[in-house]
Amino acid sequence: MKLGRFCLHNGRMNRLILTISLGLVAACTNPGTVGAPPEGPVSEEPGLGGPLPEDACGASGYQGLVGKNLAAVTLPDDLNARVLRPGQVVTMEYLPERMNIDVDKTGAIQSVRCG
Repeated sequence: MKLGRFCLHNGRMNRLILTISLGLVAACTNPGTVGAPPEGPVSEEPGLGGPLPEDACGASGYQGLVGKNLAAVTLPDDLNARVLRPGQVVTMEYLPERMNIDVDKTGAIQSVRCG
C-alpha cells in the first residue's frame, strides 16, 4: 500500500517508526525512586554527603501538637516548616530538613512530619 511518495513496506520508514516509538516509550517510563526519601532510619551524619537522619526536621519533638488547633500553637520563628491545608496546592519535592504540619479544614493539626 502506498501513501503519497512513502511506501509502508519501506525498510527505512519502518526503522524510523520503530525508533520514534521506542523513544516515546523510554520518555514515559518511571525512572525509579529518584528524589524519594530514604527508607528507614539512616545513621550517616548530615553534611557528609550521605542521607539525612529519619527525623532531620525534628518532627518527633512536635508530635504533642497533633489534635490542637494551629491558631492556639506558638512555633519558633526560625522553624523550617510549612502548614498544609486540605486542597492546597503544594510542591512535591522531599526536603528532609523541612517540617510539614498537616491541618484539617477547622485548623486542627492532623500530623507533623518531615518532608
